[in-house]
Amino acid sequence: MTIQNVIAEPFLLSGRSHRRMREIAMIFLGVAVLAVCAKSKVPVWPSPVPITLGTFAVLSIGASYGPRLGLATIFAYLAIGALGFDVFAGSSAEMNGWTYMLGGTGGYLVGYVLATLALGTFAQRGWDRTVWRMGAAMLVGNALIYAPGLLWLYQFASGWEQTLAWGFWPFLIGDMIKLCFAALIFPWIWKLLCSGPRYSSSEN
Repeated sequence: MTIQNVIAEPFLLSGRSHRRMREIAMIFLGVAVLAVCAKSKVPVWPSPVPITLGTFAVLSIGASYGPRLGLATIFAYLAIGALGFDVFAGSSAEMNGWTYMLGGTGGYLVGYVLATLALGTFAQRGWDRTVWRMGAAMLVGNALIYAPGLLWLYQFASGWEQTLAWGFWPFLIGDMIKLCFAALIFPWIWKLLCSGPRYSSSEN
């Protein structure tokens, strides 16, 4: 199957001799975006739980960067968090690093890796160029975040009812909004960019 260019690829192709430096710069940019989005909260009525933009950033970076560069960005983000920097949604000056990562939300961080790989792969197959396929890709990505997240969180809860009450039901409204937004915005970006010669199919 022909592999399609992802949105970030033309920026890497510009000046091939400096591709590695561009990749490193994009990884740092992605980590910064993840950290800022993880701390950003938007209230959504009637849900008592605000939207955090962290998962949207994870899925968007996966789709924009592709699987290889996307995974490198996520791993860099997790490594920085493991060193104790306050980059996660629920981390703080007192609760950070491995202490936070091995807590109740640790499974969602594992899900970030799986979701990034999935979205990057879908993007290479051209799924981010149509509304319905991008929506389906986002749905799969969210499922890959929730699956390890809830299984991990279950170890800290008194049963599945409490697990779902803590880590699933409050976030559904926000996740649906983010899914719909991504399904609309990525194809729109492609409509603006696809006329450029650098956005043609690639075999590598």
